[in-house]
Amino acid sequence: MSIGLTLPMEAQRSVLPIFLLAVILLLIQCVVAQRVSISSSIERRALLDLRSSLGLRAKDWPIKADPCTSWLGVECRNGSVWNITVSGLKRTRLGRLNPRFNVDSLVNLTRLVSFNASEFPLPGSVPDWFGNQLVNLEVLDLRSCNVSGSIPGSLGNLSRLTSLYLCDNNLAGSIPATLGQLKNLKILDLSVNSLTGSVPLSFGFLGNIERLELASNYLSGSIPPILGSLRRLQLFNVSDNNLSGSIPVQFGNLSRLVVLDLSKNSFYGSVPEEFKMLRSLKKMVIGVNELEGRLPVDLFSSLVELQVVDLSRNKLEGALKDTIWSMPKLGFLDVSSNNFTGPLPGLNSNSSAVAAAVFNLSNNFFYGTLNFSLGMFKFIDLSGNYFQGKVVNNSKRNATINKNCLQAVKQRSLEDCRLFYTERGLSFDNFGAPDTIEPAPAESSSESRKRWIFILAGVLGGLGFIVILVLVLVVLLKGCDKGIRNQRGSADIGPVPEGDSPQLPKDPTIAGSGHPFTYEQLLQVTGNFSETNLIKHGHSGDFFRGILEGGIPVVIKKVNLSSFKKESYMMELDLFRKLAHTRFVPLLGHCLENENDKLLVYKYMPNGDLANSFYRATNSEDDSLQSLDWITRLKVATGAAEGLRYLHHECNPPLVHRDVQASSILLDDKFEVRLGSLSEVRSQEGDTHQNVLTRLLWKPQTSDPGPSGSGSSSANCAYDVYCFGMVLLELITGKLGIGKAEDASTKEWLEQTLPCISIYEKELVTKIMDPSLIVDEDLLEEVWAMAIVARSCLNPKPSKRPSMKHILKALENPLKVVREESFSSARLRTTSSRRSWSTAFFGSWRQSSSESATVPGHPNREGFSGFRQSSRVGSHGSGGIDHSSSHKRLSNEIFPEPVEMQDIERLDEN
Repeated sequence: MSIGLTLPMEAQRSVLPIFLLAVILLLIQCVVAQRVSISSSIERRALLDLRSSLGLRAKDWPIKADPCTSWLGVECRNGSVWNITVSGLKRTRLGRLNPRFNVDSLVNLTRLVSFNASEFPLPGSVPDWFGNQLVNLEVLDLRSCNVSGSIPGSLGNLSRLTSLYLCDNNLAGSIPATLGQLKNLKILDLSVNSLTGSVPLSFGFLGNIERLELASNYLSGSIPPILGSLRRLQLFNVSDNNLSGSIPVQFGNLSRLVVLDLSKNSFYGSVPEEFKMLRSLKKMVIGVNELEGRLPVDLFSSLVELQVVDLSRNKLEGALKDTIWSMPKLGFLDVSSNNFTGPLPGLNSNSSAVAAAVFNLSNNFFYGTLNFSLGMFKFIDLSGNYFQGKVVNNSKRNATINKNCLQAVKQRSLEDCRLFYTERGLSFDNFGAPDTIEPAPAESSSESRKRWIFILAGVLGGLGFIVILVLVLVVLLKGCDKGIRNQRGSADIGPVPEGDSPQLPKDPTIAGSGHPFTYEQLLQVTGNFSETNLIKHGHSGDFFRGILEGGIPVVIKKVNLSSFKKESYMMELDLFRKLAHTRFVPLLGHCLENENDKLLVYKYMPNGDLANSFYRATNSEDDSLQSLDWITRLKVATGAAEGLRYLHHECNPPLVHRDVQASSILLDDKFEVRLGSLSEVRSQEGDTHQNVLTRLLWKPQTSDPGPSGSGSSSANCAYDVYCFGMVLLELITGKLGIGKAEDASTKEWLEQTLPCISIYEKELVTKIMDPSLIVDEDLLEEVWAMAIVARSCLNPKPSKRPSMKHILKALENPLKVVREESFSSARLRTTSSRRSWSTAFFGSWRQSSSESATVPGHPNREGFSGFRQSSRVGSHGSGGIDHSSSHKRLSNEIFPEPVEMQDIERLDEN
């Protein structure tokens, strides 16, 4: 019996896997049957025509493959095309040259349910036949497609349509009333266009609508009250239009409303009392209108789901209830620039919610004392009011309290505060001083006489002191004026505390360092400093991209004091405060209120830095790169030289950039240079005015030995010149980044490169020139001249390197460096040429023959010492050139004198 029972069980176990496998195969067959091969030859032809008219690549839509199985974005059911998504696909080169809204073949896809072309360029208008032929369409997505023209009224015939996206295009004209016929429509987004006219009354019949977005157009008139009957509406956004009138009270019936944005219009009147019934509302933005009157009683206590409230820049008045502190989910409240008044409500038992919210109550008429600690808020702005008394716990700097009547700095005037409190019959604390002064007791005649004697003596003594002080100042000013006339430079940096470690101010003077931003503002524009907005990790901070209000792009440097030195951002702020030059990257603002993170806001440079913009992607299919042309390269070199010339020669005392490299040379939209990395700027070490130079609140700092050959290389101008020479070589050779490294590979590269720079042989430079450069004979001479300048900058002896003013003059006149016809006459061969710009370059080329090495193919004409293995650390750079007596030229013959030097010598001869 046991054996008989066991066999059926084993049989069942063996049959069960076979049965499951059969079911799986059957399901796969059903799926494949639905997707494999398109059944209609008409639909296949239509897809091929669409492929051609849109210029789609064969890689995405291969012509020989079945569309239902192999074409990206094509979905079929039962052999028919149901969904087409061209969003994210790329066109061929010819397709990109002639993009257009040519989708006529869609008319033959009669079962099409969804067409998504979001962010796929389709310049042109939406054809009228869309609404008459694509009768099964449920989703039409044309976001950011560069569509123009008007919205065809025929779209109202698409009775099955549930989602219609036409936002961020160039659509104009009025909104067709026929769109109100779309009974199944759930999402309608027409925002960011140029639509005019009014909001159609027919929208009140969109019974299933959940999202209605009409923002950023030119709509006018009032909001139809019938829209208050859209009981399923969850998002209503008409911000940034020309709408006016009062806000319909019927909106209080929208029980499912989550987001209401009526901002940036001209609505007037008051906030409807019925808004208290919007229990699901999470975001209410009615800022920048002309609303007036008082807020509904208990508005904030009723809207318990509110997370964002913006009522700013209206004419609302009255007092705020203490319920504003108790909204449990509130994250942002802005009632600034209104007429709210009265004491600020105190914190109740539920006030712990404020620790996670941002409050902006600025520019109102609040008064009284702050009967709570500011330290408990995440951030609060109380500026521009009339609060008085002492400030309780603002150590975290999470509050802005300026322009009040508080016992703190940056407050209103005493007269302003007294007038405000007097007009309202309130008492004012006089900034903490007593209101009245009790009269002194009566004095005897002898005491009175003595008092007058003391007063008279004090007055005479004071006058004598003033006279002496004026005389001393006159003497000092004369001496100072004489000293200034004997010094070069125009940018006087000002005094600084003396000593080995000058103390930095706790709060540097901000004048001249841009607009003060709040920490919350910069958090918003950078997406809480998200990784997606991170540009790079710099040596002085982390750089993030952001967009300010108004669409202004900026770059924000975040200096975390736990990772970077405090001196970094303070020195940079002080530099911008005291120095200004068009070749510096513009500093737009700063934020120092956060305890750990200090933020500097710079103007955005569209072309980034030289390292990133040197090679740019082209439009070709193979994604090849195109490098900067020679004219732009010379422009970049000249611009960078202008900025360094200012630091070296026009600042008193000279300043050293200390970080000259391709990544520090920023480029605007016209490839004009803006020097960055200014946090490393220091005074030149060993300057004769050392005590004066620490004026920028910094001292020269020594560093490891480097190419300047001075032992503390990075703090003298010769170091900048050496680094600039490396940048010039990068521009000539196209070898970006070689100037960053100081290793064996860099030394080897220089040993191979510098022998190809000769003052006699122009063609040699073509061996090291960037192969992608296309230059004619004249431009080749400019390349040759820049190469000569670069080699002079790389002299191993810092004292032999040219100054930046000579470098700039050479780059501005490159042909004068190399052309024989521009050489000066023999009459200029005097000792004064040592001071000329020619000597600055070519004096360094003379070395003894013992240091020379023959260049192959050019014996006895030019030598190159290479990188001699010297015991002195940091003496690497180019070697010298030895000239035989038969070919030797004076430096002024190679490199012409400045005109002013020639004039001086003519006077000497006469």
